[in-house]
Amino acid sequence: MLMFKGIKNVKYFSKGKRSLIYTGIYKNQKVGIKTKNPKSEAKNRIKNEIKFLKILNKYKIGPKILIAKEKYFAYKFVEGELLIEYLKNTNKKYNILKKVLDQCRTLDKLKINKLEFTRPIKHVFVKNNKITMIDFERCYETKNPKNVTQFSQYIIKNFKTKKEFQTILKNYKEKQTEKNYKEILKYIKTIFS
Repeated sequence: MLMFKGIKNVKYFSKGKRSLIYTGIYKNQKVGIKTKNPKSEAKNRIKNEIKFLKILNKYKIGPKILIAKEKYFAYKFVEGELLIEYLKNTNKKYNILKKVLDQCRTLDKLKINKLEFTRPIKHVFVKNNKITMIDFERCYETKNPKNVTQFSQYIIKNFKTKKEFQTILKNYKEKQTEKNYKEILKYIKTIFS
């Protein structure tokens, strides 16, 4: 078993293509520990995720980083239900989708692209009406981030939207202004009201 300084009761939790996840106890709270999957050839993903989480934590986005090392980082363990499951059983769909979109909007304003958003199935958790996104290892800086538009594509695929929504998205894609963003929210509200 790998040793992570200061973390007790370390247990294997899950694995992804590029990383392995463990859980443990750090300062009396449950943490997740993310380290490189030795089978992955992807380079510097842990370092990259730490870099972006440090920025995004200031905006209350992503799991809260508690320890950042060269080969791993530990974060406050993310509890909750996956977004897709949560949406099946709630009548407050708009509120939750707006919270996801608001975080996407912040990422767009910061010129950071997250990827993983057209299929946000495993990347957004909901607990007590609060959302937490995970998996920022493939984040990168870009002049044209697509977080809001990518997440909106997920909404188009999963909920009944009309053609006019495509036009609203196109406007936002061309000019990522606050006005165009509010049009997206306004339209989504009509779907769920």
